[in-house]
Amino acid sequence: MRRCGHALLASATVFLFLLLPAFAAYAQGQASTAFADSSTAGKPVVVTLDDAIRLAEASEPAFAAAAATSRSADLDRSIARSGLFPNVSYYNQGLYTEPNGAHGQVGQVSDTADLPKFIANNGVREYFSQAIVNETLGMVPIAGMRRADASAAMASAEREIARRGLVAAVTRLFYGSLAADHKLIVAGQASQEAADFTRLTTEREQAREAAHADVVKAQLVEQQRDRDLEDARVAAEKAHLELGVLLFSDPRTPCTLIAPESAPALASKEDVEQAAVRNNPELKSALASLAVSNADVQAAWGALLPNVGLNVTYGIDAPQFAANGPDGVRNLGYSASLTVNIPVWDWLASENKVKQSQIRRDAAQVALTNTQRRLIAQLEEAYSEAQATRDQLASLDQSVSTAAESLRLTKLRYTGGEATVLEVVDAENTYVSAENAREDGRVRYETARAVLQTIAGTM
Repeated sequence: MRRCGHALLASATVFLFLLLPAFAAYAQGQASTAFADSSTAGKPVVVTLDDAIRLAEASEPAFAAAAATSRSADLDRSIARSGLFPNVSYYNQGLYTEPNGAHGQVGQVSDTADLPKFIANNGVREYFSQAIVNETLGMVPIAGMRRADASAAMASAEREIARRGLVAAVTRLFYGSLAADHKLIVAGQASQEAADFTRLTTEREQAREAAHADVVKAQLVEQQRDRDLEDARVAAEKAHLELGVLLFSDPRTPCTLIAPESAPALASKEDVEQAAVRNNPELKSALASLAVSNADVQAAWGALLPNVGLNVTYGIDAPQFAANGPDGVRNLGYSASLTVNIPVWDWLASENKVKQSQIRRDAAQVALTNTQRRLIAQLEEAYSEAQATRDQLASLDQSVSTAAESLRLTKLRYTGGEATVLEVVDAENTYVSAENAREDGRVRYETARAVLQTIAGTM
């Protein structure tokens, strides 16, 4: 029997140890995203720009802080709204006071003839069980509610500013990484092209159709292309790591970036301007800041005005913990009080607080005006940049096609003995430069478009 127990314990121990790796893998899978799951399976993660934005929003600390501030401001608004309504509490207390030896009247004041030593207490035994309702009417709670609304709106605008700034940064890194991948492909093609040209010059030298200087020049170009290829590989890895910091728990997660082949169209200037007036988060934040300052002014003025307090109490305050006392006396009842507090003199402290709030309101108005002017300038600058880069994309595509055709024709002319090695090298350099310029132009356009959408509030 004991052997069976030991065997069962050993089997259970082995089973638990076998389960530990599976449990750890399950916990890790639950903590990671679906993209990370696919990467652990050995497959590169396929990421679009929308996927990248969504993943960055879930992991970027500045945006997380702005979102937390916005949620906290929403709760502050709920708290301020609660302050406008009556609050209800249920109060219970029992008191016992040592008698002083004197005798008084027996009845509602005391259930015995003994009087308490503490004159503030109504009897030797006293019981409280009361529902209490309090309400304060005045300008300050209303101003507090308005301030909480404005603060929530400002926090929401700041959250949107952080989000759109993050979107612009992710867009730049996304297309920068995509361009680095394309440049790596171009560098690989250029390296292969240089190796082929070296073989061509070597064959022509052996056939006594070219000088040895052509071979030397081709070898130098091939060596440079190999170095360029290594630099392009390092640049692509660096770009992937910078993007991976925002997207994955492990920045080294392999991923494949997917983007449309053609650049999206640019909206008209009129549509962008109208969208900026309606949706620009910086403008909304400045307007909300002014509303906060106006609420502070109202609250400061409210401190100079009377406020009314209302209290209603229902329950018992009696020497017996019962609804009815001796001799048919009913303990259960209510009381109500109305208090009017009229400020008279506080050595001009309230008046100075009014002046302080007005000064801050004037500063907020100046900030709003400056935000409007800056928005106009930024919108003009961003639209001009996006329009110029959009117009250059077609020219860059044409330059790549022209450079590729020029390289092909120059190599044919060199094979036929009508061109020099320097012309071939120049054509190769022109082609590589045109390819890289096209990638840089796409990044520049997408970045300018993202900045424009951030200003217009349409991203």
